[in-house]
Amino acid sequence: MTLVDHSKVAASSKIKFDRVQALEAAMLVFWKKGYGAASLTDLTEAMGINKPSMYATFGNKEKLFVLATEHYVQSVDLQHRQFLQQANVPLKQRLKNYLSSVIAGQCCEQSPKGCYISLCVSEAAGENIPQSALVKIQEVSQFAFNSLVELFKQDEEAKQLNLDVEAELHACFLMTLLNGTAGMARAGKKATELEPLLALALKGLGI
Repeated sequence: MTLVDHSKVAASSKIKFDRVQALEAAMLVFWKKGYGAASLTDLTEAMGINKPSMYATFGNKEKLFVLATEHYVQSVDLQHRQFLQQANVPLKQRLKNYLSSVIAGQCCEQSPKGCYISLCVSEAAGENIPQSALVKIQEVSQFAFNSLVELFKQDEEAKQLNLDVEAELHACFLMTLLNGTAGMARAGKKATELEPLLALALKGLGI
């Protein structure tokens, strides 16, 4: 029988937990400042580690950004998109729940204002992001759009409303709305000021 070294197990668990916390901190720095403006000092101070530890654990800044972006998708973006697939909830309510969740996150006082993905996509247009980071941000920027397209094409209620006919256009409309609210949130607008836009958007879709 192999004896378990509990001290190593505990240490491994602590490293895993600290790594997640560090990625969360890095994500918030990139979210607030963007890739280019986030210095290594900004990142390591927020993460609570020194530069050698950052390089040893995460690689360089570019690799850290890719990991932080993946962390954003898992910890933030998926939490919003789950509302689109709620069981036994009418389409209008699911869309409203999704849009409301995104706007609440954009205006949240506990995180940087606006949208992490929207900010990074805008920065990518200026060619200030290295290649692997650019590829990752382009990849994840399609997730929400693709989820909406799939909903409009496959949901029975959406089909009854003919939303499947121009699913990509409808999805683009909602993503344009959310990119706009992200900018307004960064400019200081509160969720209560942006929420009324949702009724107008859903009405525009004929829902």
